[in-house]
Amino acid sequence: MNPHLLIAIPLAPLIAAVIAGLAGRWIGRIGAHTLTIAGVALACGLSLYVLKQLYWGGVAAFNGPVYTWLVSDGVHIQVGFLIDRLTVLMMSVVTFVSLCVHVYTIGYMSDDPGYTRFFSYISLFTFAMLMLVMSNNFMQLFFGWEAVGVVSYLLIGFWYTRPSAIFANLKAFIVNRVGDFGFVIGIAAVFSFTHSLSYTSAFAAAPQIAQQTLPVFGGVNALTLICVCLFIGAMGKSAQVPLHVWLPDSMEGPTPISALIHAATMVTAGIFMVARMSPLFEHSDAALSFVLVIGATTAFFMGLLGVVNNDIKRVIAYSTLSQLGYMTAALGASAYSAAIFHLMTHAFFKALLFLAAGSVIIGMHHEQDMRKMGGLAKYMPVTAVTCWIGGLALVATPFFSGFYSKDAIIEAVGLTHRWGGTYAYWCVLLGAFVTSLYTFRLLFMTFHGKERFRDVAAGHGHGHDAHDAHGGHGVHEPHESPWVVTVPLIALAIPSVLIGYFTVGKVLYGTYFGSAIEVLPQHDVLARLAADYHGPAALALEGFTGLPFWFALAGLVTAWLFVLKRPDWADAAAVKFAWLKRILDQKFYFDWFNEQVLARASRAVGTGLWKVGDQGLIDGGMVNGTAASVGWFGGVVRRVQSGYLYSYAFWIVIGLAALLGWFLVHA
Repeated sequence: MNPHLLIAIPLAPLIAAVIAGLAGRWIGRIGAHTLTIAGVALACGLSLYVLKQLYWGGVAAFNGPVYTWLVSDGVHIQVGFLIDRLTVLMMSVVTFVSLCVHVYTIGYMSDDPGYTRFFSYISLFTFAMLMLVMSNNFMQLFFGWEAVGVVSYLLIGFWYTRPSAIFANLKAFIVNRVGDFGFVIGIAAVFSFTHSLSYTSAFAAAPQIAQQTLPVFGGVNALTLICVCLFIGAMGKSAQVPLHVWLPDSMEGPTPISALIHAATMVTAGIFMVARMSPLFEHSDAALSFVLVIGATTAFFMGLLGVVNNDIKRVIAYSTLSQLGYMTAALGASAYSAAIFHLMTHAFFKALLFLAAGSVIIGMHHEQDMRKMGGLAKYMPVTAVTCWIGGLALVATPFFSGFYSKDAIIEAVGLTHRWGGTYAYWCVLLGAFVTSLYTFRLLFMTFHGKERFRDVAAGHGHGHDAHDAHGGHGVHEPHESPWVVTVPLIALAIPSVLIGYFTVGKVLYGTYFGSAIEVLPQHDVLARLAADYHGPAALALEGFTGLPFWFALAGLVTAWLFVLKRPDWADAAAVKFAWLKRILDQKFYFDWFNEQVLARASRAVGTGLWKVGDQGLIDGGMVNGTAASVGWFGGVVRRVQSGYLYSYAFWIVIGLAALLGWFLVHA
């Protein structure tokens, strides 16, 4: 495998981002989007070429340094690539989804004054994610990890004149710093045992580290502590409870970046990292149980929040939280291949749903409230059909891509005998009902039923800050989006239907990943599922008889009844179960606790330290106190230097008398 070709993959979007960002005013809008799209398209084409080399060309995986960044105390810190089948799958998904988002952005951001800046940011985001997934050492992993965090901060707060956007990007930045603190500790612990930052060294040492105990918390297994700390970093990036609170607020950014963050980059970084670290996690059942319970809790309880939300983008954001929970639960059940497979299928249909939501927002003149929509299928047929495809994939309808990955996760979690397995199974199974309920609620409220938008004045939406293309005020008919918006929708709809069918046999039940993922024989739940696999068509037909399908069907019927047939039932239920709705509206009070308890306590501690330490000790005692003491002493001493001759004569006499007295006493 040619290392120069590998270097070109992340460098292409980086160079495009730098030029678009620094020379945007000279190359203009057309130059900015042409350059960045070309850079990402090149990265996508090369990634697919490497995938072909690895899978069909018989080329061996590449694991080696590109260059040495620095040497410190004999430790070589390098930039290097590990390109195996796990890596190249992620590279292909990231670059393809990013390419669709880039093209879509031409239409969505056409009226925005920050057009060139936005293209620079999303191209830079793609570079950061590629550096993360292609790394072969913890230093480079951490560089990519932090880079996607920094660029997400810039993108979430892209409309920096909005206080809500600034609040959201600061929230994302701070919450991720909490997770990253654990991540750094985990990396430092790996280094302390292996004296290396290389994946290869860490994976080879895993069995020995698992035999050691650290004298913390009354004694804890060393590898368990490492894995839990690494996973805390994943909890921040992949938005797992309780570090999930930043993700819904990231909707303050433009819709294209919502699709990029929620589908293929950043939030998938934590899932990829745990799968990459499978040789470490496999030797710690305690850490995997922790991962399993956290993931299952996120999958069910975060899905519930999507049921009561009326903002079309936020419903999809809570869907992302829930689906990330499914992936995390799969990791905890040692079904790493299922987690990555769901990551891949989810990237396509979730990007499709977000971009379809953006198309709706454009067609509705920048309105995001689903209560002000309805009946849009007649006006936006392409958007409606593609959004339905994404929705059917999301609820795991047999023969759609989401079915093959999501059903495998539910079955794998049901087969695990790990602690917390029963709780996790019921969470992911009930999550199938919840997913179906909020998905079909979104589809029915947006595209079907009464045309509620006729009561809404255009220009009063709260999503995008661009001007309405039609100008003026009053009621406007919804309209289908331009081709630069609909073509990416169609491009994403195709894999949302087909990618699962054509890849499930190799990626999930076959040997696609090879040695890229390590699973101990006693943990291999997917091997038990593979024994019953008889092809994608047979698997999909069997899906019609499985519990997840009937739970999803119950969600469809419930959504139809409460949204289209008897909407008054929804109002009555909101009154009868007001206590439950209040809890869900308050998002389980996580935000309230963070802002009213943790933030206030932090400010109180900071204020106390400032008053006692800064004002009292430093200013009062050391700085001002020292100055006051010197001033007082100077005031006393200056009396000796009065300038009067009789005063000096007096002090000479006094001094002489004292000196004579001392001699007389000691004579």
